[in-house]
Amino acid sequence: MTPPEIWMREALLEAEKAAALGEVPVGAVIVKAGEIVGRGYNCPISTRDPSAHAEIQALRDAAARLGNYRLNDCSLFVTLEPCAMCSGAIFHARIAEVFFGASEPKTGAAGSIVNLYDEPRLNHHANIQRGILAEECAQIVRSFFAAKRAAKS
Repeated sequence: MTPPEIWMREALLEAEKAAALGEVPVGAVIVKAGEIVGRGYNCPISTRDPSAHAEIQALRDAAARLGNYRLNDCSLFVTLEPCAMCSGAIFHARIAEVFFGASEPKTGAAGSIVNLYDEPRLNHHANIQRGILAEECAQIVRSFFAAKRAAKS
């Protein structure tokens, strides 16, 4: 298994935590020098915080652990393509690389709807790697929503 897959598996573990809370199962980890320095999972419903996406939670965790909001030389691994809000936070944190699993056709800001990472007018850019364990990352979301639909029936 390659390092991106190893880290994405850790992000999938975070996504499972979100699913257990009834949240959309998205998970993220931040890695620096081969070590996880931040973890997060989606929890806007349980925290009543619209900004509590997995990426934001992981950025907050890493910033607290490293003692700096600038997360230079860090890589973010997230199970679902970042939205515009999360992408903005990723830029402000100066994340060097973003690896994501599944594309997000409704809110994806790394190529699905817009590609903020290719916007030349922005002052920071992160390298993007798409499709890391894409099927596993998509399946956890599909299964979650299938269960929600079945519960309504």
